[in-house]
Amino acid sequence: MNVSRLIPTTTLVGAVALGLTALTACSSSDAADHKNGDKLNVVASFYPMQFLAEQIGGKNVSVTTLTKPGVEPHDLELSPRQIGGLSDADYILYLKDIQPAVDDAVEQSGAKNAVDASKLTKLEDHGTETGGDEHDHAGDDEHGHEHHGDATGGDPHIWLDPVKYAEVAEGVGKSLEKADPDHAADYRKNTRELVGKIDELNTAYETGLKSTTTRTFITTHSAFGYLAERYGLTQEGIAGVDPEAEPSPARINEIHTIAKKEKVTTVFFETLASDRTAKTLARDTGLKTDVLDPLEGITDRSKGDDYLEVMRSNLAALQKALGAK
Repeated sequence: MNVSRLIPTTTLVGAVALGLTALTACSSSDAADHKNGDKLNVVASFYPMQFLAEQIGGKNVSVTTLTKPGVEPHDLELSPRQIGGLSDADYILYLKDIQPAVDDAVEQSGAKNAVDASKLTKLEDHGTETGGDEHDHAGDDEHGHEHHGDATGGDPHIWLDPVKYAEVAEGVGKSLEKADPDHAADYRKNTRELVGKIDELNTAYETGLKSTTTRTFITTHSAFGYLAERYGLTQEGIAGVDPEAEPSPARINEIHTIAKKEKVTTVFFETLASDRTAKTLARDTGLKTDVLDPLEGITDRSKGDDYLEVMRSNLAALQKALGAK
C-alpha cells in the first residue's frame, strides 16, 4: 500500500472544517426536509457497508458510498466535499480499521448516527495463523499502519463470513430503526429478508465445502481468515495481508512446500489488485490461478452483480480448487 497516499490527520481536520463551514447553512434545512418525508441520507464507507445499507434501507434511504467501484478501499483518498458531507449525513455506516482516512473523517465529523460495523460482531485475530505473515499485527491496521482505533489487532474482514455478516446486518437494522423510527417496520422486514438470504448462503458453504480433497488454499490477499475458520479450511497467504506486497524468498519456498504437501491446485488472486505475484508463483509451482474475490468493491470484472452472487462465485471457485466431492 502506498503510505503517502493516506491523507494526514492535520489535512483531514482542515478539510472537515472547510466542509462544515460550507455545509452548515444547508444542514438544518436538510434535517427539516427529511422530517417532511425525504429519504434518509446514508453514507457508506465501501461496498460491504453499502450493500447492507441499500438492502436494509430499501425505499426509505438514499445511499452514497465514499469508495467508487474499482478503487482499492485501503488506498482511499477523501475529497474535502466528501469529508464535509459526512457532517450532513443522517446516518453513516463504516468499518473501522479498514480505511484510516474514513476513520479520521468520521471522528472529526461529529455525526450523531455513525455506526461502526466492527462493533456489531466479535472481531478475531487471524494475523499469523492464516496469513503466513510473520509480522505481529497487534496494534496495526491490515497494512501495517498504526490502528486509528483501539489496538486489538482484530481482523476486520467480517463480511467474508456469512454468519458474522448476518450479525452485522441485524445490528444495522436495529440502528436504522433508531435513526428513522417512522420506518422501523420496513427496516425490520428488510433485515429479516436479508438475514434469511445470508443464512442460505452459509448453508450452501457448509454443504459445498463439507467434503474436499484438500482443506488448504493459497491466496495473495489474506482476507479470508474468518471464512477459513468458519468452514474448517486453512488459508495460506503469499505475502500476508497486503495483496500487492512482494513475498520473501523464504515465504515462497514455504508456499512451495505447503502446496506439495497439502495437494493444493490453485493460487487465488483478487480483482482489485495485480495478479502478477499469483501468476509467478503458479508458474514456478505448476499450479493454476483463479479469482477469490474479497468483495471490497463490485466492478465489471466481478463474478456477480452483488454480495450474494459474488460469494456464491467464490464458493464455486473454492469447490473446484479444493476438489469438492
